[in-house]
Amino acid sequence: MYRRAVRLEPEEARARFAASPVARLATADAEGRPHLVPITFVVDGNTLYFAVDHKPKTTGDLRRLRNIEQNPCVSVLADHYADDWSTLWWARADGRAEVWPQPARRRTPVGLLRAKYPQYATCPPEGPVVAITVRRWSGWAHDGRSDQS
Repeated sequence: MYRRAVRLEPEEARARFAASPVARLATADAEGRPHLVPITFVVDGNTLYFAVDHKPKTTGDLRRLRNIEQNPCVSVLADHYADDWSTLWWARADGRAEVWPQPARRRTPVGLLRAKYPQYATCPPEGPVVAITVRRWSGWAHDGRSDQS
């Protein structure tokens, strides 16, 4: 059975992305070596925020933050997978990232993250916030139809 797909309009890609609970952040260092990690995030307008939280890390010197300092161009991908392929979709945010370690700049994004994730209500992220100015929202979705008669 052939599966039909449709390209998502930017507004639809943004809406699906924002509603997703998790996404994958793709960064690259100055030499272009890629790095991919899952993140929790929040979308506010055309800005995407995530923060370094309390979950165990092997080091405080995180590669994702070093990469952003060297190369601020990032992509972030959210998707939905199911055995019923007629419900598949993905949405991507491409933009420029900036690391915000300053407490005053962190306040609003951390508040938004706390509102989205109940886990942060009692233990909010204490590390730097990353603000991504999204320059392009894109995506794909199955159109829900098949060509079988």
